[in-house]
Amino acid sequence: MLWTTYVSPSDGQQHPAVLAEGCLHGLRTATRLIDLLGDDGELLARAGEQALADPLDVLAETDADVLAPIPVPPSVRDFYAYETHVKTYREANGQGMDPDWYELPVFYFQNPAAIRPARADIPMPPGSVKFDYELEFAAVIGRPGENLTPEEAAGHIAGYVLLCDWSARDLQARETRHGMGPVKGKDTATSLGPWQVTPDELASRPRGKAFDLEMRASVNGRLYSKGNAGDLYWSFGQMISYASRGTRVQTGDVIGSGTVGTGCILELSTVHSGEEFPWLQPGDEVTLEADVLGAINARITEPQPLHPLT
Repeated sequence: MLWTTYVSPSDGQQHPAVLAEGCLHGLRTATRLIDLLGDDGELLARAGEQALADPLDVLAETDADVLAPIPVPPSVRDFYAYETHVKTYREANGQGMDPDWYELPVFYFQNPAAIRPARADIPMPPGSVKFDYELEFAAVIGRPGENLTPEEAAGHIAGYVLLCDWSARDLQARETRHGMGPVKGKDTATSLGPWQVTPDELASRPRGKAFDLEMRASVNGRLYSKGNAGDLYWSFGQMISYASRGTRVQTGDVIGSGTVGTGCILELSTVHSGEEFPWLQPGDEVTLEADVLGAINARITEPQPLHPLT
């Protein structure tokens, strides 16, 4: 099933919904998709049957006020799991791969309060002039666990979503020089959705350590990025296992894959040129999409004011 969260015109409240035949079928009995998780998927399956049999609303997908599937996740961890992306960028800067990358599936924490729907405008971060998208997808944790093996961790996935990690590259570069961050380089916005796709929907599309899903990104109608979700070096089972090492993953946590090869302007402009692949500016229209997972359509808008600290 393909799930999301929408604002119902019937009661003005958020509700989970199932997508079927181009229409959202709203669930009457819950206001949060995260409340349908927490087990092996049986609760979500029963809720889907209920939504289809007796929907609160039936709305054309294009007319619905669709939010992120999990509008405020407990946490968002974003990994760095596509070797092609990492290797291409490092080689373009005269660097080889760090051997530790093949030992540690590293990640950083994003800002759960910055989650944006797949169709929401995205503001430039205050003080940034080098704004970028990152073409990714993510797993949503379906039930909690701690210190999981990779095999156990794979069984804790409730579904997969398209993710865009919007990045202020100039701020990111300044912050990481201090051995911290990325902080303000990353936390203005993260687009998520439009659908949370249950694992059974992707079972017929295996490739490598993930799925055979073509992924694309365009700016103002021009194709920038093209990759495949199946090119992951680290599987989601491995990433979740590492995330849970010595701690706990919670129901609704989002586990990002990192950028697919060619999946950001930083990589493209470094390999080619900044003239050919310029940074995003207010007014740009950005589309990121993947087979089955759907599309993120975002218009870049002006930043909020930059308030001096001194």
